[in-house]
Amino acid sequence: MKWPKKAGPAEPSEREPELSAYQRAMRNRLLAAPVVPAPEPWQPVFESTYGVAVGGLLGIGFATHPGSGHDLVMVVSSDGHGLFDAVTGDRIARDRDPAPEDSTPDAVADLSCPGLGPIAGSRVRVAGLFGGGMHTTTRDGWALEVVTPAWPNERVLLSRDGGLPHTGPHAEQWWHIFHSNYSTFRAAGFSPSGQTVAVATSSDLALWTRRPDDTVFGRAGA
Repeated sequence: MKWPKKAGPAEPSEREPELSAYQRAMRNRLLAAPVVPAPEPWQPVFESTYGVAVGGLLGIGFATHPGSGHDLVMVVSSDGHGLFDAVTGDRIARDRDPAPEDSTPDAVADLSCPGLGPIAGSRVRVAGLFGGGMHTTTRDGWALEVVTPAWPNERVLLSRDGGLPHTGPHAEQWWHIFHSNYSTFRAAGFSPSGQTVAVATSSDLALWTRRPDDTVFGRAGA
């Protein structure tokens, strides 16, 4: 019997192009930027730099409290569902044993899970492990960008009026507000109201908030 020859390592069909001088400079700029506090009017909701611990976090979604009007953040994890007030940081509802068909958002086409507590009876779209997305801009010019200059650790950048790292000095026009160097990144984005920034990893939820009168929505009376 003749044994087949052992195959050698696969050769790449094409060589990966090298970074241009501009790309190298941009990468080095991102790597050199330390984590800094978010600028005014943004304020952290939790005391810890990394937010509040949520073990086995899979994804997050936004809703609005029907009474107070506060932004709410729904968290889907391997330990059930939770609902946080994005202004006070309080966890206002908890479901440790959701129905199997509703435990994760991938069971439905729109990646949603049923609401709980004050938003029971509605559904919340969830972004994270299973896909989905969140707002990356606000109507009054704030923007979020997730970059990975040193894979696999994502960095979350907050900017104002186009001051992404392509232009302007760090901590003046753009701010490196979160570095996912200890846990797996899940999602980042603004609430639909533009009053909350959320960053989720597989172990934590970090939130920043601003007053309604600091947003276009608030000034417009919406």
